[in-house]
Amino acid sequence: DETGAYLIDRDPTYFGPVLNYLRHGKLVINKDLAEEGVLEEAEFYNITSLIKLVKDKIRERDSKISQVPIKHVYRVLQCQEEELTQMVSTMSDGWKFEQLVSIGSSYNYGNEDQAEFLCVVSKELHNTPYGTTSEPSEKAKVSY
Repeated sequence: DETGAYLIDRDPTYFGPVLNYLRHGKLVINKDLAEEGVLEEAEFYNITSLIKLVKDKIRERDSKISQVPIKHVYRVLQCQEEELTQMVSTMSDGWKFEQLVSIGSSYNYGNEDQAEFLCVVSKELHNTPYGTTSEPSEKAKVSY
């Protein structure tokens, strides 16, 4: 305008960390703010030292995410001896057989004792970049 002021039409949310960097030379980003938005602003203003810092922060964040240990969920299913083959062969959706524990005989069926077992199954829960995990399905449950 006539006073020499410029209008910069940019998102103030992502401009805040850029302005603070210019004021004191440190990158401070609110934990709820996406680093990619700050990177976009740094690139718009072509502040190369800030671009490098933000890219380093993004790489650091992404490497932490990839190093998160995989979590497992376990289920214990009780079944009769004759149900074992069908139960193990019909497990799906990432469920894996882990262990079989005999708990003895539950009842007599005709002239034979029917052995009962506890079958332990597991499934990996994969972490996503924003801290949520995929939910285990109910497909490991076998009903008769």
